[in-house]
Amino acid sequence: MSDAANNAINLRIFRTMVITTGLAVLVSAVIGPWRVTTGLLVGGLLALFSHRWLKNSAAAALELSIGGATPRLRLAQFMLRYLVIGALVFSLYQLDVLSLPFTLWGMSTFVVAIFVEAVREFYFAIIQREEIS
Repeated sequence: MSDAANNAINLRIFRTMVITTGLAVLVSAVIGPWRVTTGLLVGGLLALFSHRWLKNSAAAALELSIGGATPRLRLAQFMLRYLVIGALVFSLYQLDVLSLPFTLWGMSTFVVAIFVEAVREFYFAIIQREEIS
């Protein structure tokens, strides 16, 4: 798969994550408590942050490993991502600012984006009998 196709897929996934987070926060703001809304917002933003960070650090680590260099710095950056996310969620939970289950739901926007992309790909592959990425 070409770099342009990979970039297009990543952009669609990121865009779907943004839309999903926005819709969840909007609906929650209307019908849910504020801690639920805050949890969804923080979780969605962390999912977006994590997706971008993972994309950049994983690509750099792969480039280093293909070149034969040891990607220790990139692997540390990969693990730092989890530490930052965990520390932020823990801190906000201790301050009683968000609902932990809804924060995890907000962080699951990547799953929704993957399902939307899969449905799109199935549509083009089955209905139009094409493989378009």
